[in-house]
Amino acid sequence: MDSEQGTDERRGTAARDGQPPGNFRWLLVAGGLLLQFSIGAVYAWSVFGGALENADSWQLSKVQASLPFTVTIGMIFIGTYAGGRLQDLRGPRIVALIGGVIYAFGILLASFTNGSDDYWLLILGYGVISGFGLGFAYIVPIAMLQKWFPDKTGLITGLAVGGFGFGAVLTSPVAQWLINQDPEDPTSAFLPLGIAYLVMSLAGAALFRNPPAGYTVPGFEPVTGGGAEAGLGKEYTQGEALRTPQWYLLTAILTLSVAAGISLISQAKPSATDIAGFSVTGAATLVGVLAIFNGAGRIVWAAISDYIGRMKTFTAILVLQGVCLIMLPHADNVVLFSILAAIVYLCYGGAFGTMPATAGDFFGVRNAGAIYGLMLIGWSLGGIIGPIIASSLIGEDKAYTVAYTTIGVIALVSVLLTVVTKVPAARRGSAAVEP
Repeated sequence: MDSEQGTDERRGTAARDGQPPGNFRWLLVAGGLLLQFSIGAVYAWSVFGGALENADSWQLSKVQASLPFTVTIGMIFIGTYAGGRLQDLRGPRIVALIGGVIYAFGILLASFTNGSDDYWLLILGYGVISGFGLGFAYIVPIAMLQKWFPDKTGLITGLAVGGFGFGAVLTSPVAQWLINQDPEDPTSAFLPLGIAYLVMSLAGAALFRNPPAGYTVPGFEPVTGGGAEAGLGKEYTQGEALRTPQWYLLTAILTLSVAAGISLISQAKPSATDIAGFSVTGAATLVGVLAIFNGAGRIVWAAISDYIGRMKTFTAILVLQGVCLIMLPHADNVVLFSILAAIVYLCYGGAFGTMPATAGDFFGVRNAGAIYGLMLIGWSLGGIIGPIIASSLIGEDKAYTVAYTTIGVIALVSVLLTVVTKVPAARRGSAAVEP
């Protein structure tokens, strides 16, 4: 009885002080994961791309089959820019709800396509509309949770985007099963999927809110004396961040890391069948399994970056991606191919898990929605560059060695950017911390 009374008293004190119950912030993490899981299903596109190449009613080329996915990724930047600015003004819940509805509407619209004559509608629905909604919603839990977890910035931003990486884990085999019910009409699978995405995103977004004024984490004391990793120093506005070279360097690192990883993601299913001899069903299953590494990378690399530093983490990510992509076309057995692809996916996810905390270290978290939302132009640029290079170089001749070697070399050269990128002086304070 005394214990229950003590708990009630602590809750009452927290409420009077404007502090939510201690476990509330973890409920927000769960909501964020649910939202990200629904929009992260976009990474299952290679399952649909392969089906659109083979269906008699579509018979798309490799470049045509990858274009809807490319447009989706290209539209994300516009969505994150708009959503990030609105979130800083109106709060996270309304932005996430709007984004989830727009995303699901685009998917549902794509379900009404019925052959190559409707290719434009597939681009409009899956590409333009759902891509905008995806970006609009994506930035919300990242910016929101950094404010709730000043004590775990790297880990929590990894978790915030982890659900996005895991989105294709379930979606890939489910999508393949739905496509198998009517192989000549693969886009009909978008109808049940779109409904499921709508329910999940709205359920997650309904929980969102910013912490109250004066919110503190019990037991957490920021380091006094300066230090970017403690979240101290100047809080940049979006305009101020854009006037620093660091913003452009970080965006370039994100762009090139995304381009490397997404070149494989966009071609994962056909690469698995052509290089390593997977069956069509086996390749679809592999895409789902690889999504686990995409999601895990966002959490693992973000947590690692809290210990070894942000730029060292990006160095490791780019080197591993480059080496594995160069080796991939020569992996003619399922085990080696799967290992190399898993590492690429792990590193691809790691860039998204690590960059939000890096941006927070460099520019502060007060305007994180606008600053990082605009930085995600790197996602869109990389999402366009990577698939275009891959599909163009692979071509009908299936020149995987040329394609993946070219992209791998670009990733390795990109390591130079991590060497020259330093925290702005206004964020360093009196401590020399390399985030």
